[in-house]
Amino acid sequence: MTAIRNIRAVTAKELYCYFASPVAYVFFIIFLMLMGFFTFMWGNFFEQGEATLSSFFIWHPWLYLFLVPAMAMRLWSEEQQTGTIELLFTLPIKPWHAIAGKYVAGSLFLGLALVLTFPMVISINILGNPDNGIVLTGYFGSFLTAAAFLAIGCLTSALTRNQVISFVIAVVICLLAILCGFPPVTDAVLDLEVAWININTLVDFIAGFSVVPHFQTMQRGVVDVRDVLYFLSVIVFSLFATGIVLRSKRSI
Repeated sequence: MTAIRNIRAVTAKELYCYFASPVAYVFFIIFLMLMGFFTFMWGNFFEQGEATLSSFFIWHPWLYLFLVPAMAMRLWSEEQQTGTIELLFTLPIKPWHAIAGKYVAGSLFLGLALVLTFPMVISINILGNPDNGIVLTGYFGSFLTAAAFLAIGCLTSALTRNQVISFVIAVVICLLAILCGFPPVTDAVLDLEVAWININTLVDFIAGFSVVPHFQTMQRGVVDVRDVLYFLSVIVFSLFATGIVLRSKRSI
């Protein structure tokens, strides 16, 4: 119960920090404007001739690539820069309580941003008869993608007190997580000559690290346990690594 109270307190504090400044509202406006632009202008939403959100979901990983690291870069970098991380370590809470609280707050924030796109769901239900089960699984996959990127951003924010550096490192890692499953990358690996390993096995191994295939499976309405485990593995590993980094800084 103590752990839950501590996590809840950190979560409430973080959410207050989000909405006490214009940052949250600017993020929501940019997020919704970009979602609308890519869906209707580049996604040819009205030209598809069917009630589906495929042109909406396809852009989510690319938008999260920049928006999520931008939101997450302050999580620990700001604490280190202002020196409040030392105060945080003196409080009667364990480091993982603070990590979990900050992460839960960030996840709720991103979840709210997704909820604000509800007019898209209403629109396709007015225009036709969509399979809302597929829509829900698409939202679920989108949230897991954002949550995975948030965990990566949490880790990079713990590594440095410079928010810009944290942002750049997170973007690079998330970009690699997107691109490693794309045909240009897998085709380049296929061209390699590696005698000690089956090249197709190597390609499958590298492609397995990409968020895109796992997200696309859910976008099609299929919730595969392997896809959920992939996202949970990224989240748990990143948060675990964040705890190791913060404990090492605490001991210095």
